[in-house]
Amino acid sequence: MKDDNDKETPFTEDIKTALHYMTTLVDVARESFLILDADLRVITANPIFYDTFQVTKKETENMLLYNLGNGQWDIPELKNLLEKILPEKKVVRDYEVFHVFKTIGERTMILNARQIDSVRLIILAIEDISVRKNLEKKLAEYTEGLEGKIVERTGEISDKNKVLEKMNKFMVGRELKMIEQKKEIADLKKSK
Repeated sequence: MKDDNDKETPFTEDIKTALHYMTTLVDVARESFLILDADLRVITANPIFYDTFQVTKKETENMLLYNLGNGQWDIPELKNLLEKILPEKKVVRDYEVFHVFKTIGERTMILNARQIDSVRLIILAIEDISVRKNLEKKLAEYTEGLEGKIVERTGEISDKNKVLEKMNKFMVGRELKMIEQKKEIADLKKSK
């Protein structure tokens, strides 16, 4: 007797044909893909999924999605997507999920899913955007730091500009006084 995790899904010819085409397509994709049956068991995954999430075919295929990685895939946002949103909408795009996996750490993923009712399958595309999110965070911090430096430097330049304005007023005033004195000297020489 097989336990709940080892249950195999019986396939009709239609499902086998659909699976063949889907598997062929997802094998060449650059993002992780899972093909699930109607009960959310993993029928297959592409090599990118196995590499990204550091699991094997044996640990993945015919397993209930939520039981993958000793329950690491029991993610509330994922359940919401697959059990509430997808059955109603049939297609979900750009659904962001953050999760901390025991084996690979923090991950931010963009999920796209399509329910194919005719063959009772679900295609789940998983784009790991963790690196991009980390870079965006670092860029935001760097930008904030630059903005702080710009404010600081602008203040320094403003202070120096005020000093220069005072010096300029002093020098212009001095120059005007010298012109006045030269005029007075010239007037005195004329009056003698």
